[in-house]
Amino acid sequence: MSTDTKDRPRKKSHAVHFSSATDDWATPQDFFDAVNAEFDLLWDVCASHQNTKLPLYWTREEDGLTADWRGKRIWMNPPYGSEIGKWVAKAATGGAALCVCLLPARTDTRWFHDHIYENPRAEIRFVKGRLKFGNAKTSAPFPSMLVIFRSQGPA
Repeated sequence: MSTDTKDRPRKKSHAVHFSSATDDWATPQDFFDAVNAEFDLLWDVCASHQNTKLPLYWTREEDGLTADWRGKRIWMNPPYGSEIGKWVAKAATGGAALCVCLLPARTDTRWFHDHIYENPRAEIRFVKGRLKFGNAKTSAPFPSMLVIFRSQGPA
């Protein structure tokens, strides 16, 4: 019997969490509803026609990253791949009146330190437990956090 880990089968339900097969993690509706009840958001900047949480949204093809966010109340659950740093930078500096971000709690990353940690406009809320994204049967293998960027800093 081989001891090489590449020969070991991985549980199918977790395989996508550990690969780059997808960077699109649909926000759990009940989680979003609680967030939106608090923040009254208007724009979903990282949506698809199938998973948008708000009536006003930009799809990947419409490129919310290059859209004008100034003065808007934004919901952002960005692609969790290599482009996440660009989305976090935009949330931190894009001029939104309010930008509420659902992010993986990766406090060791450059984007966390460059745009969130010690940013006086950023409020960090770590999510208790692990979320089940989209139609997943199991929870994500990573913790999540909400980061709230306000135009004038936390109240």
